[in-house]
Amino acid sequence: MTQFLPIPLNISFNFEYYPLLIVAFVAWLIPMALSALRLQKLPTVIVEIIAGYLIGRFIMVDFPESHIQSLDFLALSGFMFLMFLSGLEIDVNQILSSFPKRKLNAGRFLSNPLLVGVAFFITSLLLSLASAHLLGLLIPIQNKWYFALIMVTTSVGIILPVLKGRNELNSRFGQMVITSAAVADILSIILFSFTAFILKHGFQPELMLIIGLFFLFYLFYRIGERLTQKTLFKRLTYQLSHAASQIQIRGTLLLIILFVVLAQFIGKEIMLLGAFLAGILLSVFLNKSRSILLLKLDGMGYGFFIPIFFIMVGVHFDESALQQMDQSPWLFLLALLVILYAIKLVPGLFWARIFGLRKAMAGGILMASRLSLIIAASKIGLDFGIITPGINASFVLMAVITCILSPLIYNMMAPEEMLKTDKVIIVGGSSTGVLLARRLKMHGKNAIILENNKKRCREMRSKGLNVRFGSGFDRQTFYNLHLKPYNYVVVVTESELKNTRITTMLKEEFLHPKIITKSSSSIIEKNLQKMQVEYLDTTRLMATTIESLILRPSTYHTLVESFENYKLEEITITNPAIQGRQIKELPFHKDGELILIRHQQKASIPHGDTYLHINDIVTVMGTEAALQDFREKFRSSLAAGNTNQLS
Repeated sequence: MTQFLPIPLNISFNFEYYPLLIVAFVAWLIPMALSALRLQKLPTVIVEIIAGYLIGRFIMVDFPESHIQSLDFLALSGFMFLMFLSGLEIDVNQILSSFPKRKLNAGRFLSNPLLVGVAFFITSLLLSLASAHLLGLLIPIQNKWYFALIMVTTSVGIILPVLKGRNELNSRFGQMVITSAAVADILSIILFSFTAFILKHGFQPELMLIIGLFFLFYLFYRIGERLTQKTLFKRLTYQLSHAASQIQIRGTLLLIILFVVLAQFIGKEIMLLGAFLAGILLSVFLNKSRSILLLKLDGMGYGFFIPIFFIMVGVHFDESALQQMDQSPWLFLLALLVILYAIKLVPGLFWARIFGLRKAMAGGILMASRLSLIIAASKIGLDFGIITPGINASFVLMAVITCILSPLIYNMMAPEEMLKTDKVIIVGGSSTGVLLARRLKMHGKNAIILENNKKRCREMRSKGLNVRFGSGFDRQTFYNLHLKPYNYVVVVTESELKNTRITTMLKEEFLHPKIITKSSSSIIEKNLQKMQVEYLDTTRLMATTIESLILRPSTYHTLVESFENYKLEEITITNPAIQGRQIKELPFHKDGELILIRHQQKASIPHGDTYLHINDIVTVMGTEAALQDFREKFRSSLAAGNTNQLS
């Protein structure tokens, strides 16, 4: 009988996992502790940097250099992943749709997020350059241009969660801020890459290789565009996306490493640009609102690699370098902090005409938050010898301070409008629009129908509906209706061409985030998807309704016919007393039921042991009395007199 001998595994087991165990434990402990202490609004990465500093001084102080180098490799991988995810956050379609299509005037310029974002960055850069010369009077600065580039950075990674947590991400103001932050990220990384290359190599012909990297970006975009249209490619991708293959994850990692290696071939200082471009490239093809891949990438990045990067930033932080400055470090730190806010506050005044001075200043303060890019740029400058260890330590300290202060000050200056008007504007007095207005009225919402036929206006008014005479193509009409970013606009005229034109006008002229229309054409649907407009596929909707009548007739008729008695509603949890509590702990109205709960991007069916969190979206069904009970429990802040609501 043949005997099979084991084949020796040619892998070295000399690697020490103990340092990685410490870092992994700290990365796990921090979010758990913040949640238990109800400090979720404090950026996790800041606590990771502080924790890294502590373990670097008290635990890893005597570790061999080889152990630290292994962690540094993982930290560098985490930073590349962070740059990739930063690029992935860039909404290319939104930026492209912001390109001006009509003759510019002051009003159109200030309402265009792309143009304002570019103007914001240029103004901030000029102020930063002037400030670098002023700071040069306090301490010696070898390269003021590079110093100015470090100061002009911002952090999409901090701005995005703040706006998302306040439900402002899709508002007109949120689009302005996010676009400005995205433009700042893109231009900062490009300028850093060129500057760092020139500082290291001078003006050499190899500088054109960076431009070649952008050419490769465009080439891969064209290849991806064709591949995603191939039936075979789509079928294989779908079949291999799960279980052991995970082909989408493998392909994404291949894309990141490919661009990082190509950038590294040009120069190691270009690596962050390569990872960033890989993120933007994937962002073009990824439907982020429905992508499971995005959840998996977030899990890989923020679950493992990225925490190691920030913890190791803390481990390497050298506070003694601050004492090496010729002048008092505290005077320099105070001046630097004031300047870092000033160079963002002043350009923020671009938003004052549209949103008011207070909101504009709040946006400028939020833009002053800085994190990964300022740390990376400062570290590159330190490696090149144009940034001293003291200045590098100062910038790391400023990243920590601004990431804590900016969200706090923003929330104080721009308090959330918890109770906004429920006004819904329905463009077109079609039968669909009339029926929708009636049903919304039953929900207690103010529905306004916009109709340009005087006879139909009179008929609808006689039936008790709120109707305004006017055209959906008339911009002044929407100004007169005091259209706000949180008001829904439903475009349901009898012509799909008119619907598309009105929707395009609302998107381009008003940057309105909440538009719903209908479509039965794939060409129109593609345009609506690019503009990020919600639409109903009327053909599919009809087929789904008929399917329900065939397969679930009793359920369908019950839901339709009991509309006046039982209603569905989505409620966002904002009551801090709900945080961390289980459903079984809360007594709800007997005529109501929780149907669905969405935590972050994951939806699930709730049960008694399900935990509730701030910003969760719960779908509830019940009578009006039951819905009111749900609203009070999920939205109200507990005062001394109503604590018994939840007990």
